[in-house]
Amino acid sequence: MEMEIKHRSKIKRERNRDNKETRPFAKLSYARIPVQKACFVMDAIRGKDVETALAILEYNPRYASSVIYKLLASAVANAENNKGMNRANLYVAECTASNGPIMKRIQPRAQGRAYRINKRMSHLTVILDER
Repeated sequence: MEMEIKHRSKIKRERNRDNKETRPFAKLSYARIPVQKACFVMDAIRGKDVETALAILEYNPRYASSVIYKLLASAVANAENNKGMNRANLYVAECTASNGPIMKRIQPRAQGRAYRINKRMSHLTVILDER
């Protein structure tokens, strides 16, 4: 009884093929928005159908909504062109914001002190599904 020994990269490749996301999605890395501010907007559209979500984003005054609007439009285009799904049946199944790198800047203050300013980034993901 001879066992085939697989290389680690081959095992990873097979595992990634099995765990691949089948639903249409769009991803934006290194968005110059803090996660907390992006989550306020994403919570408003989670679970809504695509047309309602786009309308909410279009009239939301927050900066993050303009970025997420483009991301959602891209996810819809991916669903229509790559997966052949009907736009009318789509809804926002998942949307997440995770921490990206932080740009650290220095702000001079009184009496020779220096204050740190953290310019935070996030990685945004929108996953759609059909009803």
